[in-house]
Amino acid sequence: MIRARMIGVAVAALVALLAPVAAAGVPTDPLTGAIERVVKTLENPLYKGENRVLERRAAVRKIANEIFDFGEIARRSLGRHWQGRTDPEHEEFVSLFADLLERSYISKIDQYGGEKIVYTGEKIENDISLVSTRLITKNGTEVPIDYRLVKRGERWLVYDVSIEGVSLVSNYRTQFNKIIQTASYAELIRRMKSKQAEVSLDDDSKKKPAPRTP
Repeated sequence: MIRARMIGVAVAALVALLAPVAAAGVPTDPLTGAIERVVKTLENPLYKGENRVLERRAAVRKIANEIFDFGEIARRSLGRHWQGRTDPEHEEFVSLFADLLERSYISKIDQYGGEKIVYTGEKIENDISLVSTRLITKNGTEVPIDYRLVKRGERWLVYDVSIEGVSLVSNYRTQFNKIIQTASYAELIRRMKSKQAEVSLDDDSKKKPAPRTP
């Protein structure tokens, strides 16, 4: 269900959120704050080691919940199929989608290798903003990453991330639309629940203590 390219986009976005920043503006303040908190979490001895992987991911996931507008991401990703769905269906979809995003991509958090990010531009139009950045890898390669944010009250929340022009929301929208058109909305929900169950089983296996060696 999740293409390799999309996973690459999401991982790059996570790495960008972890990377040290060179400059920041008003809409980027939440991003830089999140960056600092995530880095401190990863550097905290309480969260280091394989036996702390679930606690580490949970701590990062909590920060993600405060900076990403999962409801908006879900609505845009479902596209035209959002219309006509009931409020309970909306709530179910947002919950499933947010859970899968967090579980699938937060698990890649350990791929952070100290990359740096430079903010290159910022555009604000009413309650929508675009923050342009470039991720600089250790070998000097520059990867453009754009964050789209929406203002909710006094907060700026991320609703889409594009890596080298590839939008996370657009990528999901294409996949969801294909499943709904070739099967049904019910089938999409079934697959999402199935994926959720798979990831939950994987998390449960990590909770089990390692077998003792004789």
